[in-house]
Amino acid sequence: MTALRYLALGDSYTIGTGASSHAHNYPSILAARLTEATGAKVAVTNPAVNGFTTQDLINNELALVDRLKPQLVTILIGVNDIVQGRSIESYGGALATIYDAVAALQLEPGLAIAIAIPNWSVVPAAADFGDRRRLRRLTDDFNGLASTEAAKRGFMWVDITAVSTSQDGTPGWISSDRLHPGDVQYAAWADVIWEAAREPWTAAAEL
Repeated sequence: MTALRYLALGDSYTIGTGASSHAHNYPSILAARLTEATGAKVAVTNPAVNGFTTQDLINNELALVDRLKPQLVTILIGVNDIVQGRSIESYGGALATIYDAVAALQLEPGLAIAIAIPNWSVVPAAADFGDRRRLRRLTDDFNGLASTEAAKRGFMWVDITAVSTSQDGTPGWISSDRLHPGDVQYAAWADVIWEAAREPWTAAAEL
């Protein structure tokens, strides 16, 4: 059986900064879940880099969409646009470029998934980046725009805002850098994403 090609586009949250190994980032967990559910092999390409903005993704990751012609795609990007002070208009323009490239694949509904920026305003190190209420407001605004743009292109939208704070205080929830998720939180994200992706991804694997 030919392996399903899964492209995970993003930044530190996608590569899994803070996790104990790459096996604990959410794309790896999703691929393992799909294999467990269907027996299909999944070839994961995860070019995400810590600190990447939407423009960095365009410059360094986006060519893989056309090169690999993936059958499954996830996109989680934007927190570093907030950190670097980029306007929502700038973010929206770059995000449209990313989403348009993925939309050109003409994947069946549910095979391209746009994922919300988590609620990072509550983590201990967030205070280093400004007022927590402002960070939460900006994150919500960016997510609102991303959700709208995803819907325009028929992407599945998965909101991980609630789950990203659902087990605050649990050992392993936040990594030692006090900023990124730990293994427990990445696994919780994967649970929510898999619940949304299970039916369409399983169907794609069984074709």
